[in-house]
Amino acid sequence: MAISQSSFAQYANDAVRFSTFQTGSTSRIKAIGNANTAVGGDISSISGNPAGLGFFTKSEASLTPEFDSYKSNSAYLGQSGSATKNTPNLSNIGYVYFSRLNTPPGQDKTKGWVNLNFGVSYNRTNNFDERVNYGGKNSANSINDYYGNLANAEGTDPATLQGWALGQKLIDAYGTGSNYTYKANSYPGVVQNGYIDRTGGQNALDLALGSSYNNKLYLGFGIGITNLRYKSTKTFNEVGSLSAIVNNTPTNYGFNSTYSQFQNTKSDGFNARLGLIYKIIESVRVGAAITTPSFLTVDDTFSEGLTNNLSGGQKYSNGPVEYPLTYTMRTPFKTSGGLSIFMGNIGFITGDVEYIDYSTTHINSNDDYTNSYDNGIIKSTYKSAVNLRAGAEIKLTNSIALRGGYAIQGTPLKTGGTDTKIVTGGLGYRLGSYYVDATIMNIKGSQNVLPYNIGPTTPVANVNATNNNFFITFGYRY
Repeated sequence: MAISQSSFAQYANDAVRFSTFQTGSTSRIKAIGNANTAVGGDISSISGNPAGLGFFTKSEASLTPEFDSYKSNSAYLGQSGSATKNTPNLSNIGYVYFSRLNTPPGQDKTKGWVNLNFGVSYNRTNNFDERVNYGGKNSANSINDYYGNLANAEGTDPATLQGWALGQKLIDAYGTGSNYTYKANSYPGVVQNGYIDRTGGQNALDLALGSSYNNKLYLGFGIGITNLRYKSTKTFNEVGSLSAIVNNTPTNYGFNSTYSQFQNTKSDGFNARLGLIYKIIESVRVGAAITTPSFLTVDDTFSEGLTNNLSGGQKYSNGPVEYPLTYTMRTPFKTSGGLSIFMGNIGFITGDVEYIDYSTTHINSNDDYTNSYDNGIIKSTYKSAVNLRAGAEIKLTNSIALRGGYAIQGTPLKTGGTDTKIVTGGLGYRLGSYYVDATIMNIKGSQNVLPYNIGPTTPVANVNATNNNFFITFGYRY
């Protein structure tokens, strides 16, 4: 409980972070805004709407590597900062086995249950790679005020963060007798710099079955075995002047302190999916899919440390001290609906609506952890969101297709959040049984970073991030 509070509801924030995974897909589907609920016939159906497997009339295999380019721009106390990060990844690899169901000789093979197709794929469903730099001069407060608040609320046990701050002369007790209050020793006008580096992602091994009835109704079922790897490094440096009480006498020093937080999280779990697609007429398809919650077992190690150098030559260092915890959690249900309109050999347009209630994310208690604080934060901070996706494919020739799409990912935050905007575009080339698809995806989003929390006067770093990601799919049908 104390660790959760002093690290700003770490487990609550992570639980929602791990709930924002997306459907794994090929470059073709990414190029149309990742709208695949009512399209069908693409390897992305394995992890999206498994009913789409019923459209396959041949077996197929594909491989999709990606290259991610991330850049963030920050504004903090009137000063700007920036950071970049570039990483290659494997986005998708999949295989669909086509199996026509036997029908008696002479009977129409397009009637009844036509096929039962099986698909297996590996997908990267969440990317945690990001880097943030921010800094500026703060004349209103200091992180030492945060340490003082912790000391007043929780005491100054030498093994706690606020106990370290007291020992490093960043805070002192002011008052007489038992009537005292812990306060920051620093003078106004400190220079602050923050750094965040996150790595890792979520992946899924998806298995699915899909079938077609009368080539009009398509049904599918799938399961996903998920795993997650997440690492986060955060440092917050503060430089300024302070007055510490030494031998009952206030003494001035210059100080240079750094608060460090490290996190290493691993998780495994599973989910399931049901889907259907129905042809209203040959050119119009509607689809729907439900993804159950993911049930995850999370192994988390959080550690923190504090250092401080004073101008008098004194150097202090505490930590890092690790706080390991294993817990289980449940992500929200996801439901989606879609519509696709096909225009013969010209191409198609499609759109999806997806609903997810992030406030239903739930962390379970165990012998080492009580969930009431973090689940309360989830209920009070997060809400339901609607994700919109739309795209189109136009065939320029029999071999070349042009694609484009747009998506809005709704913010999970009740207040202070902004939607994530995604613009996509790509080309596809078909040559007999072989194909190559290339896609560029531009993702823009923002977040507010709180280096510490002291109430209404808490400083905030406003961070705008842009991801320019490139995907290329190589595929073969036989």
